[in-house]
Amino acid sequence: MPEHDAPWVFVSYSHDTPEHKDQVRRFATFLRSRIGLEVILDQWHDNFRTDWSLWATRNLKAADYVLVVASPLYRARAEGDAPPDEGRGAQFETAIIRNKLTKDIEDGTRRVLPVVLPGGSIDDIPEFLNPYSTTRYEIVEFTDDGVADLLSAITGQGQYPMPERGTWLGGACEPAEVAAEELPWLCASKGVRRGAASIDGVQYEHSIVLRPTTPTAAGPGFVELDLGGHYQRFTTVAGVLDDATDAFQVGRVRVVLDGTPRSEHDVAAGKPATIDLDVSGARLLRLEMSRPGVTASPFGSAAVVVTRRGGRPPELAFGDPTVS
Repeated sequence: MPEHDAPWVFVSYSHDTPEHKDQVRRFATFLRSRIGLEVILDQWHDNFRTDWSLWATRNLKAADYVLVVASPLYRARAEGDAPPDEGRGAQFETAIIRNKLTKDIEDGTRRVLPVVLPGGSIDDIPEFLNPYSTTRYEIVEFTDDGVADLLSAITGQGQYPMPERGTWLGGACEPAEVAAEELPWLCASKGVRRGAASIDGVQYEHSIVLRPTTPTAAGPGFVELDLGGHYQRFTTVAGVLDDATDAFQVGRVRVVLDGTPRSEHDVAAGKPATIDLDVSGARLLRLEMSRPGVTASPFGSAAVVVTRRGGRPPELAFGDPTVS
């Protein structure tokens, strides 16, 4: 079935009462009109003389999924407890469904979906569908949320997708630290590089440094790193480089997670900032460095390039930034 085609769904049920028949039709109508499934229901095909056994055989074979609607009479007819001349349609359909399960129980279990409509009971699901040991779909109401679990089974897209697996640490109690410079760099501004940095008399060998190559380029610097949702903490010491041309400059550093600013500090010579952040689940880490007082650009900090008086660019660094 092409990806853009709607799944075909056959509704198998018994005509217990006029009320039950009406409820099944309303359920099928919701799945077709609201959800967009290609629903096969006998009530929509009774406008001409039909060989119902042939109709059921063809459509059960063509369907991607079969919805078995639980009811007392459906279970009785499915399990051979009803007279042979009663509910022949349900008896015929359940014989085909049982055969499908016997032929390939794994595929049949995935494609035959027992449904309990509002007011129904799990005990009305036929025993061969293992109502208590396999998944059943209890529909509380005909709404998007009410059919969410059923739709997940049909589309294969669960409401809670499994997250990507993180790096195996060999069972270590303490999470391993990874230098931020080793993470994938998605993008970075000019003048930002990996390298050693001395901040407040301490040498940091694996730093992220902003030192513009053009003396008059005084705009903010940034780098965006791919966390992928694998880490819990981010730590670093940020400050003005000890060998900065302007030793008395005031710098500003900011940490942004998935587009949300999480930490911002003004730093100066002798006054570095220690940063320790919870980054659990974050996918994108953006580190920004600038000199306060730079006029903001309507296109964001990445687009700002201005010249401060005297042409003194920011010379800042994140010292040994790590994630764990």
